[in-house]
Amino acid sequence: MKAPLAAWAALLAASAACAQEAAPVFHATSELVLLDVQVIHRKTKTALGSLQAKDFELYEDGVAQQIAFFDHDQLPLSIVFLFDLTDSVRGVLRRLAAGARSALDHLKPEDETAVMAYAASAHVVDGFTTDRQRTADAITRAAGMKQREAAFFNEAVYRAACLLEQSRNPSSRRVVIWLTDNFPNAASAFNRRHYGQSLGGAPPHSEEEALRELHESGTVVAALLLKDPLAVPWASLEMAIEAPARKRNPAGDARKYAELTGGIALGRGGKKVEDRLAEIIDDLRSRYTIGYRPSETKPAGTFCKLRVALAPGAPLRPQEWTVIARAGYYRK
Repeated sequence: MKAPLAAWAALLAASAACAQEAAPVFHATSELVLLDVQVIHRKTKTALGSLQAKDFELYEDGVAQQIAFFDHDQLPLSIVFLFDLTDSVRGVLRRLAAGARSALDHLKPEDETAVMAYAASAHVVDGFTTDRQRTADAITRAAGMKQREAAFFNEAVYRAACLLEQSRNPSSRRVVIWLTDNFPNAASAFNRRHYGQSLGGAPPHSEEEALRELHESGTVVAALLLKDPLAVPWASLEMAIEAPARKRNPAGDARKYAELTGGIALGRGGKKVEDRLAEIIDDLRSRYTIGYRPSETKPAGTFCKLRVALAPGAPLRPQEWTVIARAGYYRK
């Protein structure tokens, strides 16, 4: 988030209305609908990776579906490390970068990584590679960058999802590991004009457009939220002042993006940054990929709600575990 202290009053007057929130959806790419599923303990927040297909129930619009594909920890990862460069993150950016470099050790040789950085706009620091040193060097470069622009979260997430569609392995699990304090700016006319020069006059993408791109690309958002204590007071005040603009045009929320894509958003929780990021990567490893062929024919464009639950015979107590998955998709 930027810090235009002298301009807050003008910011409110110039706020622009735009799109409404989008439904949590994704597109099936073929007759087989695939979705990632994670099982998390409600208290410890740890993931479980020892279940089988028979331990799950899957429903589309309330109708039980037969699981036709089941996989666990076999698909490689395609990861975009997305760095927030705005003022409010400046005090913790190098800690986030050091943690990201350390977390690279938890990847498998076939996993590919890319690095992006953003403020008002987003740009690729380094494209997809399996060379860990190359990614580590890109992370170091990202940590040394500075921007005096607004934090347009929706534009950043949209661009990260687009980059993941260019991943070299089309069968990989696509993930954005987002390093941010979760203090976005409203994409008001004032902010775009005065703190969005890198956009070159183009309007940033909306939350609705970003969510759709995430779901169409099959991307999961996993966010590490780390705040600079010195920046929290003015950033919180700015968010309060921008509230009317945010209501008309959602500025983007890391927790919301994670929830709607079946991902996770975590604070440091008293742990080291590198340990928390390592946990996020290990949790991604514990995900299950479940596929099914819909039992009913529906018109193209129909929104189908999905629900994944633990089966009655599963070796877990449902009240102690949460099943995380996408909420639905559009029929093609």
